[in-house]
Amino acid sequence: MVRQGPKEIKSKEAKMKAAMAGGAKGKKKKWSKGKTKEKVNNLMLYDKNTYDKLLAEVPKYKMITTSVLVDRLRISGSLARKSIPHLIEKGLIRPVTAHSKQKIYTRATKE
Repeated sequence: MVRQGPKEIKSKEAKMKAAMAGGAKGKKKKWSKGKTKEKVNNLMLYDKNTYDKLLAEVPKYKMITTSVLVDRLRISGSLARKSIPHLIEKGLIRPVTAHSKQKIYTRATKE
């Protein structure tokens, strides 16, 4: 067992000075503000250009999902979900698989 010598008695001022001279230990930790996600400003209703793009470009996509429409056309998710049945009705796209969580469609090919 190792014996240590008697503990050095310091005054409050000496302790404060030692704490301030400690460098990095003396500074208070600064918390980061955290990562903030950029707010996307997606359309809630179609304008003429976006609607024309929906009818012209979307039927040419190989894979069509709600998230693909949101990403490429910059529209809201609810608008994208309503657009898909509209395109099926017009015969521009056809369903590949319909799961409760994810519905996948593709372009309508002539068979």
